[in-house]
Amino acid sequence: MRDAKSWEFGPFVNYGNGLASRSSFKFLSAGVQGGKALTPVVHAGIFSGQFEFGANIMPLWQAYTPPEGQQTYSYPLPGGGTGISVEPYGGGTYYGASITPVIFRWNFFTKSRRFEPWFQAAGGLIYTTHKFPPDLLVPHGTPGGTSVFNFSPQGGGGFHYFTRPKRSIDVGVNGVHISSASLGDRNPGVNASIQIQVGYTFWK
Repeated sequence: MRDAKSWEFGPFVNYGNGLASRSSFKFLSAGVQGGKALTPVVHAGIFSGQFEFGANIMPLWQAYTPPEGQQTYSYPLPGGGTGISVEPYGGGTYYGASITPVIFRWNFFTKSRRFEPWFQAAGGLIYTTHKFPPDLLVPHGTPGGTSVFNFSPQGGGGFHYFTRPKRSIDVGVNGVHISSASLGDRNPGVNASIQIQVGYTFWK
């Protein structure tokens, strides 16, 4: 277990899939992450460990969604009943970048010299070159009610596997929610996605 002055940094890649109504969405991102252990080892039985604060930046962030097409909508009529309309709907590949400035991580203490599990909670911001997620198209051909800025609260767990005293391979699984917090007229969001992270960390 490292001491409270330890820093970590290294590259990583994320790949994931949306869930439920967004199961056709896929995600790919890559960047660098850093962190610092802020406490000595806290001894609390099976929960013994250290608290770490970190952040990451992803210059590459992509979402792959179904291609543009038509979608059927139903809506209530003023005098009662339900109306139906078919509208053009956005889609395709979305490009952008993301930053996660707040990562709260608990690194568990183990007797192993190689294996160190962790869990975390984090919050980030995503920028895309077109409004995300797909929505009704407006005359200019872009989604009409969403936003180029979205927030990404998330949480998950994983582990460091130390190949050398100051080098580790890192694997994590995060549940990620994507929402514009109503920055657009509509906020369909991505309620949940599961994303797998693989990285390599240098320790100092």
